Amino acid sequence: MVSVLAVSDETVEFLWSSQVRSLGVDVILGAGDLPFAYLEYLSDQLNAPCVFVPGNHDVDLSGYSNKRSGWMRAGMPAQWPGPTGAVNADGRIVTVAGLRIAGLGGSIRYNTGPNQWSERQQSRRARSLTWRNAWQSRLPGGRAGVDVLLTHSPARGVGDAEDRPHRGFECFTPLIRTLDPTVMIHGHIHPHGRTPLDLEVGRTIVLNTVGFTLMEISPGTPPTIVRRRHGS
Repeated sequence: MVSVLAVSDETVEFLWSSQVRSLGVDVILGAGDLPFAYLEYLSDQLNAPCVFVPGNHDVDLSGYSNKRSGWMRAGMPAQWPGPTGAVNADGRIVTVAGLRIAGLGGSIRYNTGPNQWSERQQSRRARSLTWRNAWQSRLPGGRAGVDVLLTHSPARGVGDAEDRPHRGFECFTPLIRTLDPTVMIHGHIHPHGRTPLDLEVGRTIVLNTVGFTLMEISPGTPPTIVRRRHGS
């Protein structure tokens, strides 16, 4: 079992204090729209790796690459604006703490801000993930599917809202069925004091983790939700 702290959108006073050390988790998953210093603090205090995707209120992290000589962007040295030491899983499939994690950040496009995508653009990014998954499954020791699909926005009709900024992506539902994750973790939809329902797409549990969610994940089995809290 892998112990997971999933966070997004709203900072929680308990977590941004020395009390967080009592949690003892294996990995932190950030679903976007949190101060990067918050993710860095959690990773440092818990001595655990952090994997994240950007939200629509985060800065643009596209185009950065970490070379031996340091961070580069458009072929020029650059300062990485993201959380130090964290793994940006946006558009990637990564393996951290024994979990295979696919990530797609951002929200539906509703203005000119960063990390926003039209349905067509996000569909292309989703197809890229399916191709990457298929290619990696053919490598020696590779396998198809992932344990976690980490996104900022939900799938359309699966925990999203009707106002334009909070509509989910239609392309996420076929992506879930293709990657067959144990759990899809998203943020973006603020529950305003309520605990959102855990939903399902096929065999996948879909969790809105605004605030934080503690869970244990064993590949191929439903996650065990240990504790949930939303907001500060």
